[in-house]
Amino acid sequence: MFTVNVRKIDSTVHTNEGSFLQTPFWCEFKSRHGWSYNRFELNILYPDNSQITEQEEKDCHHKDFFNNKENEKNVEVAVLSRNFAKGLFSIAYIPLFPQLPYKCTADSLLDTAFLEEGTSVISEEIITPETQAIEFTHLIYDIAKALKPFLPENTICIRFDPSVDFSEIEDRDLFNYGMKTIAFADRLKLKKNKVDIQPPDTTLVDLTCSEENILSKMHAKWRYNIRLASKKGVTVHRYTGSDENIGEKINKFYELTKETNTRDGNSSHAKSYYEDLIRSSAKELSEGKDVPVISLYIAEHEGDEIASIMTLFSKTESIYLYGASSNNKRNLMPNHLLQWTAIKDAKTYGSQYYDMYGMPPEGKDEHHPMHGLYMFKANFGGKIIHRTGSWDVPLKPVYIFYSTAEKLRAFWHKKVIKKLKGR
Repeated sequence: MFTVNVRKIDSTVHTNEGSFLQTPFWCEFKSRHGWSYNRFELNILYPDNSQITEQEEKDCHHKDFFNNKENEKNVEVAVLSRNFAKGLFSIAYIPLFPQLPYKCTADSLLDTAFLEEGTSVISEEIITPETQAIEFTHLIYDIAKALKPFLPENTICIRFDPSVDFSEIEDRDLFNYGMKTIAFADRLKLKKNKVDIQPPDTTLVDLTCSEENILSKMHAKWRYNIRLASKKGVTVHRYTGSDENIGEKINKFYELTKETNTRDGNSSHAKSYYEDLIRSSAKELSEGKDVPVISLYIAEHEGDEIASIMTLFSKTESIYLYGASSNNKRNLMPNHLLQWTAIKDAKTYGSQYYDMYGMPPEGKDEHHPMHGLYMFKANFGGKIIHRTGSWDVPLKPVYIFYSTAEKLRAFWHKKVIKKLKGR
């Protein structure tokens, strides 16, 4: 359906915008921690009407799909690879890519699409993610086919985390079901992976409005907790990789991380991972490079360092990457003040939104064990979104064994271990 031409490239001007997962800074950082990566330019030719069968034309929903004046698009993409079993096989991973082929109708227009049932007040065609599921399913598969010759020979699958999001879980699930149906009907080797790499559900705090407006969207108790932390003497200090005492502060962050892991039944990276991340950002910035800013925030009270978060700021987005807290003085609400301080700094930096980066959608249920985490992030007043999650294009038969092992590992860590630790 799509014709995709691939060209390997060594550099890009998009160093500090778009998804941070696609920036050279992040990819080069990951390449020092078990991954390798390559960057490509994709020339994507949209279908020509003369090559479309009558049934395909009937199945597709967009007039512009067959009368597209701009039927060619050039995009850049970073592809990460990781070896397993001492190099016996590897997987290719493409985070937050691709986007939908066509721009969707604005939500503000959709809200007023029909004055009366069956009577549209919009003269233009309505385009939503659901109406272009056919095109998108083929787009992912066609990109994978085009990239395959450029990947290591031992690659068993190409995994995508598409940049497609929804306001409602039901809409996301319907879209994923549609993609599964299309892949089956059109005999495309495309499978929804049950283990998602990036958190598909998150909340985005809009930073384009005033601080007063951001605060007004928060739950009243969250505004109270922010004031309470300050009133009780909690202070927040921000550190970057250029600070002389950053090694000491990373040590403290890691201590808090281990304490948090013991309490919540989670796992984390090695201390060297966090230190490399924050130091490499500062080093590249000192060299005049336009890269994301990595910061470490630590909340203190009467000499005790009681909570900490690590963030990433880029021109497009700011991300709450990692967090940890002590079991002591949690009643002082240091985590609320930490997040509010980072949100204000992200706004000053110029990011468009602050991403809480992951929340359990089922945590909305007050009886769910992750209800507390859900409420903590949701009550900062951001827009909750639900992405599609990970999709795989298998390339070799051994993929089925890897996929099964991956699901068993996820079940053990997310279900069994957490159950044993009372989560």
